[in-house]
Amino acid sequence: MGETIRGVVLTGHGGPEMLEWREDLPKPSPKRGEVLVRVRASAVNNTDINTRVGWYSRSGAPGEDGGWTGAPLRFPRIQGIDACGVIEAVGEGAPESRIGERVLVEPCLREAGGEALSSPLFLGSEVDGAFADYLCVASRHAHAVSSPLCDAELASFPCSWSTAENLLTRAHVTAADTVLVTGASGGVGAAAASLAKARGARVLALTSAAKAEALLSLGAARVLLREEGPLGGLGANEADVVIDLVGGKDWPRLLDVLRPGGRLAISGAVAGPLVELDLRTLYLKDLSLFGCTALDDGVFAALVRRIEAGEARPVVAETFSLREIAAAQARFKEGRHVGKIALTVAEE
Repeated sequence: MGETIRGVVLTGHGGPEMLEWREDLPKPSPKRGEVLVRVRASAVNNTDINTRVGWYSRSGAPGEDGGWTGAPLRFPRIQGIDACGVIEAVGEGAPESRIGERVLVEPCLREAGGEALSSPLFLGSEVDGAFADYLCVASRHAHAVSSPLCDAELASFPCSWSTAENLLTRAHVTAADTVLVTGASGGVGAAAASLAKARGARVLALTSAAKAEALLSLGAARVLLREEGPLGGLGANEADVVIDLVGGKDWPRLLDVLRPGGRLAISGAVAGPLVELDLRTLYLKDLSLFGCTALDDGVFAALVRRIEAGEARPVVAETFSLREIAAAQARFKEGRHVGKIALTVAEE
């Protein structure tokens, strides 16, 4: 019998009872071109919970299309899309000089199991992720990072911040833009507000009154309060770009607040995935819509450079141990935090 490791496995779609702590998981072995990463920290994301409950299923039968890619999810699955750790071993063809490097793992995988992929897979969804002592990933997806930040702080970046960086990149955000961020207090929203500010853009952050000060500290020029009505009372043609993470019944108003030629980038639907779209508004205002999941080439590497330069500041609301994942996800669902809830996997 080979070495075993500890971790949390998802045994099927359902509630937190489907998360099982195990101490007898087989230790993974790096295939050609892969590295073995000793996971030190991870974090909680909407995608972990959405995958567990089968939210991604459009058929209503998660067993048929419950994964990110629309394919069935294989169980048991080690979730965890955020990973900060240290390379302990390498497979054939991967440089031995990488052993000992502190790394962040790119969550959108173009290579897995020693093979190039025709379409991307995602860490912790189609491929075992960070909710265990070790994971294997292609060397190209393990990005060396030099930073004084602790492991939990670094683990807050991969999923939410790369999603935010991708949204802003797709929407071609520059210093000349006014950018509205919906759901601005969440992990992706807070990251988008911070990264848009780093680009020199003017940031409008939509959030609740209780979280307004936190968004101003992240660089928002103006906070719009949900308590004051749809989109906080923002008027027509006031934004060049909208970064939407919410969806729901107020979604049509996002097209109204965009100026002619505006851009709307979407990566979330926490308020509801089905919306109304008036095509006349879309084409008469010459608007562009971007759906954003898979990372464009270079996006994650650019994020790592921003982290090393201090342009990306972590926003960690609370830290739990991996054993406490059910409690961490429950705290996440309460929605009272700003930023990320981190998970420690190993001592630093």
